[in-house]
Amino acid sequence: MGKGHIPGERYLYTRNNTLQPHLLFAECQEADRKLHLPPKCCSVRSNLAFMMFLGFAVVYGLRVNLSVAMVAMVNATNGQPTSNAHTHMLFQVPQYSWDPETQGMLLGAFFFGYLFTQIPGGYLSGRFGGSIFLGGGVLGTAVLTLLTPLAAQLGPSWLFALRALEGFGEGVTFPAQMAMWACWAPPLERARLTTFSGAGSNFGAFVALPLTGFICNSLGWPAVFYCFGAGCLWAVLWFILVSDEPRTHRRISDQEKDYIINSIGSEGGSHGWSVPLLPMLLSVPLWAIIITQMCANWSYYTLLTSLPTYMDTVLHFDLRQNSFLSALPYLGAWLFSILSGVLADSLLEREILSITTVRKIFTLVGLLLPAGFLFAVGFTGCSSTLAVTFLTVSTTIGGISAAGVFMNQIDIAPRYAGMLLGITNTFGTIPGVLAPIARSLVGWRNVFCLSAGVSAIGALVFTLFGSGRIQRWAVREINKCIFSP
Repeated sequence: MGKGHIPGERYLYTRNNTLQPHLLFAECQEADRKLHLPPKCCSVRSNLAFMMFLGFAVVYGLRVNLSVAMVAMVNATNGQPTSNAHTHMLFQVPQYSWDPETQGMLLGAFFFGYLFTQIPGGYLSGRFGGSIFLGGGVLGTAVLTLLTPLAAQLGPSWLFALRALEGFGEGVTFPAQMAMWACWAPPLERARLTTFSGAGSNFGAFVALPLTGFICNSLGWPAVFYCFGAGCLWAVLWFILVSDEPRTHRRISDQEKDYIINSIGSEGGSHGWSVPLLPMLLSVPLWAIIITQMCANWSYYTLLTSLPTYMDTVLHFDLRQNSFLSALPYLGAWLFSILSGVLADSLLEREILSITTVRKIFTLVGLLLPAGFLFAVGFTGCSSTLAVTFLTVSTTIGGISAAGVFMNQIDIAPRYAGMLLGITNTFGTIPGVLAPIARSLVGWRNVFCLSAGVSAIGALVFTLFGSGRIQRWAVREINKCIFSP
């Protein structure tokens, strides 16, 4: 924060690149109230958040189903496919003799593809609008999921390639979401809209994990992928109901449209063909987001891909217990992420804390406390009660970070939020590739202790270097009013 830069004030960006006090934030709020704020409930922006919530529930269902299905797909006793010992059916389904290293590679394959479309997806969403990329990403992944049993039958190389293609399709979804919120989310509603829509991922994991176990037991593991492939239906509704921005939406009221457009101002919306790439790469707040998300995602992806295996091989739960208990942590994370968004926006609305302080507090609590419980898991031995309790508490509290670092891109550069999320998610996906492989190489205690240590480092980095200020390179042009914490 520069000298004389007063928290809680609005600033005029002048021709000589200096910031001058222009209007108290409270006066800006009062001006917004005079716009006759439209109701939040049942508004078009709330409906958009709900559609995104469902979409990301589908996205994570498609992503995590293999984690549980793998327990039923693998037969470690011999080299030939056999009938599935985990199911109680009159017909047989194949099993495969994949060793732990092969399983780790297959579980991480998704993230190999996921890496490559984050930045292009963010750039194109910010240029052309995010709805086509979010809807198309879900649709393509759902279609490919239907081919999973065939790919498994052809061999692990085919399944690896298919999962990588699924990741390739899903890679555009989160950057597209952020690009759309840059056009749709009023500044004082950003946290609750962003966290609610993103909470679909935790809800999807919570539903998908036990549902996968139930389907495996009842119908066999191939049916899992045929059922989840029905996510194509969501994409049809998405393309019918959703628009890239308020100006082009056919059913939005003039009152709500004017409120959104005037609240966001000129710093939101789409960007042109060129982007300030060098200033982005030299931005300390952006690198703080990148490093912190990599650290947070290490533990998240470790649990997402490996928790069912831990429940099976260490705690010795059967498939139904395994899938339910693996899902339990994500129920808490879903609830806490939504509540954190409401609380964060309330703190900003009441001018209790600045944006920077809010983001840092929610990140610190959402990473450091879960790290402590995750570390404790490594010393529970075979005590299933303690292990499940610590894992659930850790992931639940981790949901608080949704209103912290995971939405900070739209704070520092609203126009480029989609591309920034693509950049941060590209780096943040690297743990998704490495964590399942690392799990197959080290013991479970080391897995949890390593994850806890990495999360703690992320909390420290963001506390020291994170920011909620809009960056100079993100300002559209001179003489534009911007909000600063």
